[in-house]
Amino acid sequence: MDIQKLTIPLSDISASNWMFAAAAALVAYVVMHGAVILFRRQLAKITEDGRPDRLAAEMLRATLARTSNIAVVLTALLIGLTVLDLPPPWDERVRHLWFIALGAQLALYLDRAISVGAQRYFRAHSRDPAVPSTVAHTLMTWAIKTVLWVVFLLAVLSNLGINVTTLIASLGIGGIAVALAAQNILGDLFASLAIAMDKPFEVGDSISVNGMSGSVEHVGLKTTRIRADSGEQIVIGNAELLKHTLRNFKRMTNRRVQFALKIDPGTSAKLAARIPNVLRGIIEQQKGVRFDRAHLKVVGQDALEFDIVFHVLDPAYSKYMDAQQAILLATMEAFDDMGVSTVGAAQHVLIERIAAAAPDVVGPRKPALHSLPGSRGQPA
Repeated sequence: MDIQKLTIPLSDISASNWMFAAAAALVAYVVMHGAVILFRRQLAKITEDGRPDRLAAEMLRATLARTSNIAVVLTALLIGLTVLDLPPPWDERVRHLWFIALGAQLALYLDRAISVGAQRYFRAHSRDPAVPSTVAHTLMTWAIKTVLWVVFLLAVLSNLGINVTTLIASLGIGGIAVALAAQNILGDLFASLAIAMDKPFEVGDSISVNGMSGSVEHVGLKTTRIRADSGEQIVIGNAELLKHTLRNFKRMTNRRVQFALKIDPGTSAKLAARIPNVLRGIIEQQKGVRFDRAHLKVVGQDALEFDIVFHVLDPAYSKYMDAQQAILLATMEAFDDMGVSTVGAAQHVLIERIAAAAPDVVGPRKPALHSLPGSRGQPA
C-alpha cells in the first residue's frame, strides 16, 4: 500500500513535464561544466600574466580542479527534478539530496584548499622551500581534514532527521577512554605537534640531548631518529625528547672557545707579563677567529694558569678544531722561543734514615719517603 502511494503520484506526471525536466538537466550540466572550464582558463591566464593576485588565482585554480563530475551530474539531475511537480514525500527527498550533493562538493573544495594552503604555508616558512616540514604538514593537514569531514558527516545525519546529540556524546566518552588507554602515544603525538610548531630543531640539524649527540634524520608522529656521531641510529620518543635540555649546534652563529694554559711556576713575573700579548697576536693571525681575552688567572705552587677565550666565526666543528690546533701549535713555538716551560713544578724525593736507638722497640730501620711538591732546595 505504501509503495502504491509513492509510485502512483509519479505516474501522474505528464510526459511533457518529464521531457522539460530532462532538457533542464542537460542544459544545467552543459552550463555548469562549461563555466568551470572557462573559469579555470581565466585563472590560468592570471597566473601566467604575473598579476598581483597570482597566488590567490593559483590556489583557486587548484581548488576548482577538485570539481567532481559525479557532483556536477547529480546537481544537474536535481535541477531537472526541481521543475517536476513532485508529491510531498519526494520533494523532501530531493531537498535532502540537494544538501548532500552541494555539501559533498563543498567539502571536496575545502579539502583541496586545505592541502594546497598548508603546502604553500610550510614551503614559505621552511629553510628549504623544496622540502616542507613533514611533521607539520602531516599533522596540520590530517587534523583539519578530519574535523572537516566529521562536521560534514554530522551535518548530513542531522539533515536526514537523525539525532546527532547522543552520537556526539558517545564519541566524546569514547574519545576520553581511548585517550586514557593511549596516553603515551598521544603524548608523543602532541609532542611532535609541538616540535612542528615551535621548531626547536629540524631535519639535518646537529643536536645534543641527554648525553647523546648527532644529526636529526627524521621527525615522525611518535619518534625522532638521530644519527649519532659514532654512526648508530638513535630512536627516541618525542615526549621523552622534549623532557631534556636540547642543544642545537647548527643554529650557532659562532663558537666560543675557552681553554687554560699552565706553565712552570718558576717563570719570572716579567716573562709571564708578556704571555697574554703573545697569545693575542697568535689568535688574531688566524683567519675566521676573533680574539676575546687572555689573562693570568691562577698563581699556584704547581703552575701559573692563563685563561684564554676566542670565537670561531664558522660554527662547524671541523673549523673549530683546525683553529684550536693552529693556535696551540703556534703557542708551543712561541713558548720555545721565549724560554717558557709548560712543565709543572719539579718534585724532589727526600730519603731520611732513622737512627735506631732501641731496635727492639722501634724495629728495623727503614727509609721514609716524602714527596714535597714545589720544593726546589736540597734538604738540610
